[in-house]
Amino acid sequence: MGVRFNREYRDIVRDMGHALGQIDNCYESFAMERADWEELDREEQIEYMCTLADDIFYGLGAEPTIEIGEGKVQYDSVNHVIRIWTDAQVVHLVKLV
Repeated sequence: MGVRFNREYRDIVRDMGHALGQIDNCYESFAMERADWEELDREEQIEYMCTLADDIFYGLGAEPTIEIGEGKVQYDSVNHVIRIWTDAQVVHLVKLV
């Protein structure tokens, strides 16, 4: 099973990357320490988040929920969205169609 989508893939990854950057300790996915993450400039952080978004997108095809830092990402195939949560709060809904 894969994640079904009808939007431009680059737009989905961009939206996911932006939302993933709002998750506390998201940099732990790269085995980075907070100090290393904070040394990166904003553009580098965005590139990391888009790479993470790409990996998560394909991972959601096998696992409907993936934990990232202090949050999680969940694929909702019925509503054609990806939900990105921090703690117990929905941060962002990424539309797939």
